[in-house]
Formats: sequence, C-alpha cells, structure tokens
Amino acid sequence: MTLRIDDQAVRTDTGRQRNANEDSLFTRAPLFVIADGMGGAQAGEVASKAAAESFERELPQAPPEQVLRETIEEANRTIHELARKDPSLTGMGTTTTAAIVDLEAEEVAIGHVGDSRAYRLRGGKLEQLTRDHSLVEEMRRKGQLTEAQAEDHPQRSIITRALGPEPVVEVDVQTVPAQAGDVFLICSDGLTTMLDDEQVARLLGRASSMEAAVRALVDEANRAGGRDNITVIVFKLGDAAAPVPAGTEPSGSDPAEGATLVGAAAEEAGLTATEVRRRAAAEAARQRREELEAKPRHKRLKTAAKILIALLLVGAIAFGAWYGNRQVWFLGTDDAGRVALYRGLPYELPFGIALYDERYASPIQTTALPPKRQDAVTGHSLRSRDDAVDLIEDIQSSQGVP
Repeated sequence: MTLRIDDQAVRTDTGRQRNANEDSLFTRAPLFVIADGMGGAQAGEVASKAAAESFERELPQAPPEQVLRETIEEANRTIHELARKDPSLTGMGTTTTAAIVDLEAEEVAIGHVGDSRAYRLRGGKLEQLTRDHSLVEEMRRKGQLTEAQAEDHPQRSIITRALGPEPVVEVDVQTVPAQAGDVFLICSDGLTTMLDDEQVARLLGRASSMEAAVRALVDEANRAGGRDNITVIVFKLGDAAAPVPAGTEPSGSDPAEGATLVGAAAEEAGLTATEVRRRAAAEAARQRREELEAKPRHKRLKTAAKILIALLLVGAIAFGAWYGNRQVWFLGTDDAGRVALYRGLPYELPFGIALYDERYASPIQTTALPPKRQDAVTGHSLRSRDDAVDLIEDIQSSQGVP
C-alpha cells in the first residue's frame, strides 16, 4: 500500500511572555522542519532561520536518513561560521527536528538535535519519537530524576546539544513505520513545556482537521502561560488508493505548492501575497469566461456590460490601492502582537484583499508600550515613509532596542 499526505497544517506564535519569535520552520511535503533558536538579541532568530533555510535548496537523491544527517550537519557548520565571523552572534544556537515522509516505503525518517520533538499519534495513543538532548532528560535516563520531577524541573530548559556552538554536531536519525491514519506532530518546546502528552493527544485526537489541531494546540499552550515561542507542524497520512477525504487534497506533485518558506525565500519563489491574489484573480477570470461561452448569445451583451462596469470599479480600486501602497505608511500590530511597519492603506476589500503589506516587525510587543505609545500604534494614522520609520525607531529606542 502506498501512502499519501491527506492533511497538513503549521502554526507559529510568539507566546505570552516573549517579545520576539525565534522559532523558524520550513515545509514542502513530504519534508517538514522546525528550528528553535537561542542566543542574545536576535541571534537565536538568525540561527533558527539558517537551520530552516538549509532545507530550501534541492536536496540530494539519497536515503532520507542520509539527507537529514548531511543537511543538518551542513546547517551546523553554517551557523557556527556565522557566529565565528560576527561577535554579536557569539553563543547563538538552535535546535532542529526534521522529517521526510517516504510515501512508497510507508516510513518517516526523522533527524533531530536539541529539545524540539517529533510525535506519532496512532489509534489514540501518542508516542514521543525523539529524545530530548537536555540536562534534565539525561538525569531522568540515569535514574537521578523521576518522570514527575523532570516535568517541572527548574533546569529543564538547559540543552546539551544544539546546532552552532561547536563546529561538529552529532545528529540523531531514525526511521519509523507509518500507516494510513497516523498523525505526526513536530513542535518546539514552547508547546511541550506548557502541555503534557495526555493533553496533546486529546487535542490532536478530537480535532476535525489538521488546521483545527494546530490552532487548538497553540491556543491551549498560550492559555497555560505561553512562556516560550510555540511552533507546531502536523500532518496526517492516508491510503493513496482510497478516495480523497472531503476538503483535502493529496500533497507532493509540485514542490512549490503548499510550501511554507522562511523570510525572503517566499518572494524568491513567487509566493508573495500579491502573487497569490494575482493567481486567484486570473483563475476567477478564466472560470468566468467559460461560463460566458456556455450562455445563450442574446444574454452575453448584457452580461458583458455588467462585467465591464465591475472591472472598471475594480480597476479604480486597484489603482487607489497601488497608489496608496507607494505613498502611505502606518504603524500597527502584526499577528504575533508585535509593533509592525506597514505600507499602504489600513483597509481590506471584500474577499480578504488587503490594501497594505507588512514591511518590518519589531521585537517589541504592542501591549508592552505605555498607553500613549500604544495609541500611536493602534490608531493606524497615515504617515509618510520617513515619519513612520522615525516613529518605530523612536519606539524601539525608548524600549532599549537598538
């Protein structure tokens, strides 16, 4: 039996007690990667991004375990060299957990360094597939701590292996069997320090979809305190010979389709919000033309007139959006609660078409600002580019952020 990926979803969140998100991820089915950075200032973000981006290139044709080991080892060398050349990045590092699904072999290969984790849910039972490289886990394995003591130990966050600190790193690799119905979870420790395995299994098992699952996991971790960044990837496997479940599509035909890319790689791949909207508009226009061709001839002129008026209105709105996107700037709050700089107008058209795009997100949470400063961010006052940049720089300076 050949498998397929029936459903998949990802979500990352800053959490309740951090000002910036140092987690990174990369997904392009059948490849799924998470990295949880650590280090002063923004060094952790640099390290985790480098780890995730190491998987963006075309990977070699080799056994999955070999691919994972060699890619993670190369990421380690890259991060170590970055820190060696830039003193401000000294001491940075990142965990990483990556999985490659071999659909034909019905197996999942996993590469792992640090205390991010991979799980498999099968028949309602959740199994941890990776072993934490942490001080507490080593003490537990040696019998120096019980399971209960390890759960709440104050040194739980001290890890013993990571990418970056040393020029060479040992990568744990393994291959586990997979079958239709299995749900795999890859997550940063921002999830597992807030929720125990029983809670995770319950939320995964009762979710109606993978999108609902990641939303429930992140929301529950935040309700439990959200002490760290939370990043979650889940995917569900199915029988390739079975009918496609309603609302899902099998993954893997086009490497670009369904890809979640890191940073500027999204723009390089042509997967920006503008490009997505352009493709959607082109597809809608094509479907409309097909409908017109099927109508009786005497109705076409009337329909064409209506379409022309609609196109003129859309064109006028599009011109206004285009002009606004180049002339007007404002401050706001992004999905992670951070002070962000936007270009465009602070409005959305029907069907979720935004007249703005985010240009920069600071590491400062809006809620951490004094009331007057919060008003300056949430009021969405329209500004020139220089005025908006000066304001966000002034906010960062007042909060001690260079």
